[in-house]
Amino acid sequence: MAEFAFRGVFPYLVSPIDASGGVMDQVLTRLCNDLIASGVHGLTPLGSTGEFAYLSWPQRRRIVEVVVQAAKGRVPVIAGVASTTIADAVFQAREMESLGCDGILAILEAYFPITEEGVFSYFKAIAEAVSLPIVLYTNPNFQRSDLSLPVIDRLSQIPNIRYIKDASFNTGRLLSIINRVEGRMKVFAASAHIPACVMLIGGVGWMAGPACVVPRQSVELYELCLKGAWDKALALQRRLWNVNQIFAKYNLAACIKAGLELQGYAVGAPLPPQQALSPEGTKEVRQILEELGALPMRRG
Repeated sequence: MAEFAFRGVFPYLVSPIDASGGVMDQVLTRLCNDLIASGVHGLTPLGSTGEFAYLSWPQRRRIVEVVVQAAKGRVPVIAGVASTTIADAVFQAREMESLGCDGILAILEAYFPITEEGVFSYFKAIAEAVSLPIVLYTNPNFQRSDLSLPVIDRLSQIPNIRYIKDASFNTGRLLSIINRVEGRMKVFAASAHIPACVMLIGGVGWMAGPACVVPRQSVELYELCLKGAWDKALALQRRLWNVNQIFAKYNLAACIKAGLELQGYAVGAPLPPQQALSPEGTKEVRQILEELGALPMRRG
């Protein structure tokens, strides 16, 4: 298996699950193929948009299996690994490696608060369990025990921990991370950030659910940033920011799934007890996608 350098646009894939709890393989395969055809640089199943916290282990495993088979080595697949225990996280990571993933997105779930040493031990154990590159995931808005700058610095010393995806709302924190790790770790933005701004300060791309519904436009933005065409990049970024805002307003998975349904992908509703997007919310998503050319314009 060839090793990829992770950079660019990595859509956080949805998890299409039918009423009986089965993974809808054909829908997911079609979505993966279409995203690759749109030019995305990688695929990330079992991120936040993938509703990993609502899935059983067999569902998680099958989703990743389908994505790896669909990708066929054309782009890297970075699979989410999330648990409350080190033992289970290590088990998941090894399983993902055996399925043919190209990297691990390491996520810490916590019920009780965890010390900084405990946080460090969790991510260190995942990294040492596999030979794959590790992407750390940090989201202080949802995680009870987050990664501090000192812990990130320590983890960046571990050879295969090479990336971090920061989903805070603080872009200054990303610059602090970049300064602190001194090139040992590359930074990906999330939909909470302004991707073009993150690229300007040294980021290497973004991992985000909205790229599922606007992949072509997201790739165009990334390429403009790479060229240093900042005027054009920022003009496009301003238009795309409406997508980020609408998904911040409502449930993320519900918005992405509603957008994909509008585009003809029968991905279904978010998993209960989450609620499907309201008619008003769906109307807002439709309008934004139409304005961005991600849906055919209606007549009349």
